[in-house]
Amino acid sequence: MSQPKGGFHERLQALSPRQQQAFMAALCERMLPNYSLYAQMTGTGNPAGLRVMLDLVWEQLAVREARIDFERQAEKLAELEPPEDDDSFGARRAVEVVVAVSSLFDTLRGESPEAVLEVSRISKGGVRAFVELTEGEEDASKLAKLVREHPLMADENDFQDAVLEAAEGPLDRDSLKALRRLGRNDGVSNLGLALE
Repeated sequence: MSQPKGGFHERLQALSPRQQQAFMAALCERMLPNYSLYAQMTGTGNPAGLRVMLDLVWEQLAVREARIDFERQAEKLAELEPPEDDDSFGARRAVEVVVAVSSLFDTLRGESPEAVLEVSRISKGGVRAFVELTEGEEDASKLAKLVREHPLMADENDFQDAVLEAAEGPLDRDSLKALRRLGRNDGVSNLGLALE
């Protein structure tokens, strides 16, 4: 396999809208357990509702004739966001999932060429926040190095590279299924967390 030319961001932007949507959907899949864990711990939120929304995205990607009202889905999605006054770590990670899915919906409604970069950044940002929280390093430059070299960040970068590579190929039903499996990551989120 020859490596495609250009850096990660250039390659992301070179994807067709449908390929970008598949990339974002896989990243959302992998972030979903963060939302579910938050809901489990606080009793707020609706992981099942979010699951259905992601399923609709995959359906739209697999069945081009599917007529799914993503305007309506976006309205429903807004109701799933954690309460604004909850500034906990878990709530912020849950908000990231909602924002990522919202960006994905924007592209399905024909808006938002930057969404794919946004979702990539959101996922990496969550990992960065988690490493900062767990490592507790005060020195900014040491912390930046810790984050860069942390196994979770390495895993995140490898994961996004693998998803990008899969999304660059032709997206038939089988490759979409494989991409979805990749995104589900055996139920382990980008923060290395899983529902019990």
